[in-house]
Amino acid sequence: MPKAYTTISGDMWDIIAYRQMGSCMHMDRLIRANAGYAHIFVFPAGIALTIPDMEEAEGIGLPPWKSGVLG
Repeated sequence: MPKAYTTISGDMWDIIAYRQMGSCMHMDRLIRANAGYAHIFVFPAGIALTIPDMEEAEGIGLPPWKSGVLG
């Protein structure tokens, strides 16, 4: 189940992804889940964002032999 995050002044996509999802490599998933705010680079305080489930993100950025794609 996705969770919510409320921005603090100065937050940026990569920092939110790192702190909430464990890696800045998940930034693209975070932006897609909050497409209405994709134009914002540095957030003001008080914007409610959706943090996507990490189960769906598992294996992103891993080579095929580590992600289980090869079986």
